[in-house]
Amino acid sequence: MSVNPPSPARSPFRFELPPSLGSEGVRERADRLMSFLQGALARPVEVSVAASYEVLAKDLLSGRADAAWAPPFVCARTEAMGVRVLVRGVRLGLSSYRSALVCKVGAGLSVERLKGLPAAWVDRDAVAGYLLPIAYLKSQGVEPARTFSTQHFAGSYRGALEAVLSGTAAVASIFCPPASTGLSFTAGIEKVLGPSAGDKFELLAYTEEAPNDGVPVSMGVPSLVAGKLEETLLGLQETPEGQALLSGVFSADRFEPAPRMGYRALYRVALASL
Repeated sequence: MSVNPPSPARSPFRFELPPSLGSEGVRERADRLMSFLQGALARPVEVSVAASYEVLAKDLLSGRADAAWAPPFVCARTEAMGVRVLVRGVRLGLSSYRSALVCKVGAGLSVERLKGLPAAWVDRDAVAGYLLPIAYLKSQGVEPARTFSTQHFAGSYRGALEAVLSGTAAVASIFCPPASTGLSFTAGIEKVLGPSAGDKFELLAYTEEAPNDGVPVSMGVPSLVAGKLEETLLGLQETPEGQALLSGVFSADRFEPAPRMGYRALYRVALASL
């Protein structure tokens, strides 16, 4: 009697999250996403947090990550190299957002009164956390490298905002809904720091809008697996478990298919930040 040899173990599907989520509760959120994707993809899944946006992009391009929840500039960089962005987040019915430059309430600052002060940003590849505000400042004739005494990269929105509250930075930036929603910068701050935290900050300026975050998939991922992941993400809003993931991990109401080369416009913002 012949015995069939055991099937080889399937390699895990590797999904990366951005460091901008912060450290608080991120492991619990990663584990929830891992459990959900394992059931949806019917294969082992590993979910990890990238050390930086640069690492996130490199992992996608090298195949060390199969897919990721990526900020817009990472989507733009990898898409230009042949990576496909499967879906992008939708918030308040919109697939774009803007950034707000903020300071501590009572600081008495303005865009014209930043000389010699320290700034705290998220990451060099963070659109709302660096690229949009830097491009905005330059459009107003403010050269950040000559204006700020220091520019610190905190690695997360929470870290940048807390630097402003502690006094180690005078200005930071936060993602927030587009003007058409009627919502203010406080919506982004309270998403990161909790209810009423927006009262601790003042607005300096809003920036232009940019496409929302997306989910790029590495070029080595088989089309069937990529298609199943896309189907899974597009259907998240249909179940309570999926809705919890949308809110807790992706800060989105739902996903929509991402248009091909939909992030190309961000290169103008990237060039302005140099």
